[in-house]
Amino acid sequence: MANPTPIRWGILGAANFALGAMAPAIHAARGAELVAVASSAAAKVAPFQAFSPATRYVESYEALLADPGIDAVYIPLPNHLHVEWAGKALRAGKHVLCEKPIAMKAAEIDDLIALRDETGKLISEAFMIVHHPQWARVRALLQDGAIGELRHVSAEFTYMNDDMGDIRNRPETGGGGLRDVGVYTFGSVRHATGAEPIRLAHTKAETVNGVDTYSYNVFDFDGFSLSSLVSTRMGRRQSLRFHGADGEIALPSPFNPGLFAQSEVHLIRPDKTVLSERFNGMDQYVLQVEAFGAAIRGQAEWPWPLEKAKGTQAMIDDAIASLDAAVSGT
Repeated sequence: MANPTPIRWGILGAANFALGAMAPAIHAARGAELVAVASSAAAKVAPFQAFSPATRYVESYEALLADPGIDAVYIPLPNHLHVEWAGKALRAGKHVLCEKPIAMKAAEIDDLIALRDETGKLISEAFMIVHHPQWARVRALLQDGAIGELRHVSAEFTYMNDDMGDIRNRPETGGGGLRDVGVYTFGSVRHATGAEPIRLAHTKAETVNGVDTYSYNVFDFDGFSLSSLVSTRMGRRQSLRFHGADGEIALPSPFNPGLFAQSEVHLIRPDKTVLSERFNGMDQYVLQVEAFGAAIRGQAEWPWPLEKAKGTQAMIDDAIASLDAAVSGT
C-alpha cells in the first residue's frame, strides 16, 4: 500500500513543550510533516529547524492560519488563549490539536463543538495518554472484570514549580495545578471506566498568587469513588490505582510512561500475586499524531472528541469552584 499524503502541520508559537515533545513527535510520526512554526522572532524557530530543516518560520499566527499549505495546527499557547485560537484555526479551514485544557470553562467548549460540526474539521484536546497501549490494557482489564467490582480509584500527579514568572503560576494565563495536570487524574479515570462523576464530595486546597498549588478532591461515581491529588509544590510523583473487590490494577507511570518511570500495568490478585505487563518503546506523542492523521483520513475513530474533554473540564470547574470556597472559608 502506498504511503498516504502527509498531513502538513503548523505550530502556533515556539513554546518549550512544543519544542521538546510535540514538534519532534510530528517530525517522527508516519504520515505527518512539520512545515511551519509561527513566532514573534525567527531565532525562536531555529531550534525547531535544527531537527526539521524544512520547517519554515512564519511571522504571525494569522499568516500561518492563512497558509493553504498547512492542513493542521498544533496550539501550545497559554491556557486562556486556547479557545480563541482554536476557533480561528477552524474558521481558517485547519484541523486542530490543542494543548490541554482546551478551554477555561466547560461551557466554552460548546462553541468549539458547533464550529467543528459547521466546518467538518477534526479538533481535539491533546490528551495523549488515550493513545498509549497501557491504557487500552487497563480498559480491557476493567471491562473483563479482572478486579471484580470497582470500588475506589486513587490518582496522584505532583511536581515542584515555584517559578512565579511561569505561566502555570499566573492566574491571568489560566495557571494552577488543576488546569495543568488535573486533566490527567480526572480524565484518565473517565477514559478507563467510561463512567461519569455524580458529585464532588470533598475538597482540600491551597493557593498561591491566586492559583491552586495543592488540590485534593474526592468525587463519587456510581459504585466507586475517586480521590485525586494534584500539586505544583510537592516532589515529583505519578501514581494511579484501581481498587476492586477482587484485586487492584496499578500504574507506576500513568501519565508520562517511559519518562517518569517504566510503562507497566500491574494486576494485583487477592493472594498478593502480581501479573505485570510492560510496554516498551512507545512514544504516546508520536502515537497521538499518527492517530490524528488516521482520523482525518477516515481510517480510524478519534478516541477523545470534544464531548469527552468537556466532561473532564466540568470536573475541573467543580474542583476550582470548591477550591475557591475552601480557601475563602465559605
